[in-house]
Amino acid sequence: MAVDRLGEQMAFILEVEALKQIFRQTLLPGDRRPENDAEHSWHLSLMAILLIEHARVPDLHILQVLKMVLIHDIVEIDAGDTFAYDEVGNEDKEQREKAAADRLFNLLPTDQAVEIRALWDEFEERITPEAQYAAALDRLQPLLLNFHTEGAAWQRHGVKKAQVIARNEHIAEGAPALWQYARELIDRAVECGYLQE
Repeated sequence: MAVDRLGEQMAFILEVEALKQIFRQTLLPGDRRPENDAEHSWHLSLMAILLIEHARVPDLHILQVLKMVLIHDIVEIDAGDTFAYDEVGNEDKEQREKAAADRLFNLLPTDQAVEIRALWDEFEERITPEAQYAAALDRLQPLLLNFHTEGAAWQRHGVKKAQVIARNEHIAEGAPALWQYARELIDRAVECGYLQE
């Protein structure tokens, strides 16, 4: 029995290693190469720990937040990364990601599959303070990288200020101070010519 359970866990661990090969539209400030989903998840985890004092709700369950930021993009192994401002790609994103969640999380033993799927659903629904904080970080991180690459991805796709605000304003749900910081970055991006008005 234990061997079967361990085998299922190892199969999942090997399957999700593919997250390192899912490349995002966001570029890294150093060499301007595309960030991969594993790097994104690691960066969010670090941000979750360092910025927790700015969460809207004090005394969040940080382990819950860390689990969400580590698993939230696993579905992109099957569903692919959908660019935030791609209207056509976002039309069936939810359907693709739910199908991916069904397949990928069910590689795990049943109890863990249920737990991980519940965490993914919690993140997607953004109802709990933990999910709102995790989602705030998920929006802030690419905005931060876009600013520090002089708006490279925004410019490549013709993204405008109003789109960035609409996409990211729910940062305030999880961390109002981080939304204020994000708004300042957005305004500075326009001033610097990184983002179109």
